[in-house]
Amino acid sequence: MTYTQAEPKLYNFDEFIIWYPENSKLRYELHDGVIIEMPKPRGKHSNLTGSLIEQLLISIREMDKGGIWTIPRESIVKPTSEQSGYEPDIIVLNKGALDAEPRWESESIIQNSDSVKLIVEVVSTNWRDDYYNKFRDYEEMGIEEYWIVDYAALGGRKFIGNPKQPTFFVCSLVDGEYQMIPFTEKALIVSPTFSQFNLSANEVFNLAL
Repeated sequence: MTYTQAEPKLYNFDEFIIWYPENSKLRYELHDGVIIEMPKPRGKHSNLTGSLIEQLLISIREMDKGGIWTIPRESIVKPTSEQSGYEPDIIVLNKGALDAEPRWESESIIQNSDSVKLIVEVVSTNWRDDYYNKFRDYEEMGIEEYWIVDYAALGGRKFIGNPKQPTFFVCSLVDGEYQMIPFTEKALIVSPTFSQFNLSANEVFNLAL
């Protein structure tokens, strides 16, 4: 007897949102039609993410953007593709553009690049998602700035060198394509959007401790 393995059910974005359990303690993302359970940030990952939010809020205040830019607790980003949906570790939104987001008030969904000032992903063991899928989709959406924070040096050697070293990437949109600038060790991070963000790569990585 021949057995055939059933293909996994593929979802589009709207089906994913309908499926998403209300008040779930787990996080989920949609990757090319497949629902992926995302581990909750813990330990160093959680420390770094929380502390980085604090540093960004300080920068926002110093830039007099406190009443204009905000960091929501939760949001889901809908890329151009109908088969993906992401919940960034950190997202900075432009409040003035949220009126044009038809699903923000009811579902916390962001689908317009004008609403986003910055997305940050802190790299975990599923590092390919941040370096490949999300890089591609955020770029295609037109998100003007994307940070990849690889504090544990988990990414591929072609990105972070051989031997691997912790690396902070600022990806800024230039003529529709991301220019990916790496920062390591004592190098001061330069952000086109956050001119007041005056930390070195090591200072950011130490936020995980």
